[in-house]
This record gives sequence, structure tokens and C-alpha cells, in this order.
Amino acid sequence: MAQATNTILMIRPVAFRMNEQTAVNNYYQKVLDNVLPSTVQAKALAEFDLFVTKLKQIGITVIVVEDTLNPSTPDSIFPNNWISFHQSGHVGIYPMFAENRRLERRDEVLDTLEQNGLLIKNVIDYSSAESENLFLEGTGSLVLDRVNRKAYCALSPRANEELLDEFCEDFEYTPISFKAYQTVNNQREVIYHTNVMMCIAPKFAVVCLDCIDDKKERKNFINHLKQDGKEIIAISETQVNNFAGNMLSLYGANQKEYIIMSESAFKCLNAQQKINIEKYAAILYSNVDTIEACGGGSVRCMMAEVFLPKV
Repeated sequence: MAQATNTILMIRPVAFRMNEQTAVNNYYQKVLDNVLPSTVQAKALAEFDLFVTKLKQIGITVIVVEDTLNPSTPDSIFPNNWISFHQSGHVGIYPMFAENRRLERRDEVLDTLEQNGLLIKNVIDYSSAESENLFLEGTGSLVLDRVNRKAYCALSPRANEELLDEFCEDFEYTPISFKAYQTVNNQREVIYHTNVMMCIAPKFAVVCLDCIDDKKERKNFINHLKQDGKEIIAISETQVNNFAGNMLSLYGANQKEYIIMSESAFKCLNAQQKINIEKYAAILYSNVDTIEACGGGSVRCMMAEVFLPKV
């Protein structure tokens, strides 16, 4: 088992915009005043293409699928929420909170992976849970320690505990659930996705411990990471607001380990945090300001890791 992969899936946007259906509980989204939708799309596309170029330059295999204009899927740039790929050859398909995000699930994506010589043995589809208003949004809701078989999950309207347990049974993980919060207008509000406040790399974890208000839950969380030999690199809530928790570990050329983050995340890290990360992995960052502002997600959400075996 490996924690990081060399291959990712990305969806190239055609009509990216702020999704009003996700904004109800994603407090990172912003309305860009006086900016035309066509300008938002053009900027997001430029950010996407530059990011893909940077990933390819360090030797990461990027499988890019073009989005379609119909149906309208403003958040299609974040595929990791509806699909996950595993070394067993299994694929997970997930139930989505926003109705217009359910339209992102496309069979052509699986076809493309198979055309790229990857083996899909089985598809486990949880999307029927939407009829009961139960959601679990892929590796947005689940931050997976693939080596130690632990699924970290901040419970929220988008991360249901019953579905977490079902996923863990099907994919053979131990659930580590907790509640994570952020301060919005002086109120403690539930964080919508786990991968906003934590990232697990092969030898370290970047986490915002201040988001876990319950002392018992926080202690349990820390104990699991320490048991598994992860160095905990703590970030602040302000840094979470700048997407410093939304990182992903990948292998580039010659199995060199990288940690991928946005420019806003990189800029908000202090010197010591960067030193602690760079003990283990080289940092690659890219500017995705428009995508972060309108989409309320960052680079990690844009990449669905592909662990499927080759045919």
C-alpha cells in the first residue's frame, strides 16, 4: 500500500462559477463583484491549465477530462468529491449535498481511465443515499491514511457517520470521526469538508488542531496520528481560511515526494512550517485565486488521486 500516487484525474472546466447551492455551508466561497461570468471562467481555465503544466513538469501523470456545457456543473473542477480510486481496483462513487453537483458523475470518466490502461474491477456506488438526504463527499469528506487504513472524517451535513461506517466496511478502513469547526461571524460553524483542515502525507500530517473543539476528540485524533508515526505540523484557523489544510502528497519523477498546495496556502505558511514540511517533501504551489474564491476549494479538491492497478 502507498499513501501517495503518481497519477491524478482532473476535470477541465467549461463554465466554472460560484455555485449558489454549495454556498449555504461552504463559508470559503465569495461573490466576485462586477466580474462577468465569462471572465471568471477564463481566469479559472488559465489557473487550471497552468497548474496542470506545473504538475506535468515534475513528472506527475495528469489525466485531464474536458467538462461539458450541458448539464451545467459549476463545480466539476472538484472531482475528488464524487469519485475515489483504490489500489484494489475498486472505485467509490459518492452522494453529493448539492443537487447540481450530482450531475458531475459521468461514466465517460471511468471509460477514460480504462482507455489509459487502468483496471477497474468493481464500482461501489453510494449515491442512492441522496434519496434519504445522506451525504459523504468522497475524499473531501474522507482524508484517508491508505497505509494504516484509517479514514479521518469531520462529520458535517456533507459527511454522514452511517455512510462513513459503510465506506469503512467496504474498503477496509477504521473510521476516525470528529467534529471540526471554524469561526464565522463570531459563531462556531461546522467545517464542510475534512480536507480543508487536514492533509495526510506518508510521514507527516498538516492539521488544524484548533478546529477540533472537543478535547476528547482532539486527543484521540492526535493519538492516532502519533501511533502511526506521523509528525504533526499544526496550522492555525487563519491558515485554514487561506487553504493551508487543502494540500495533497504526490510522487513526481523518480519517486520524489512532493506536497502540492496553492499559492495562497504557501504564502500564509511561516518559515518554520515550511522547513518542517520540506524535511519530507518538496513544495509545489500554483495560483488558483479565482477557483478558491468562487469555488471555495483549492488544489487538493481539483485532484482525484488514481491508485488503480495497470491492466
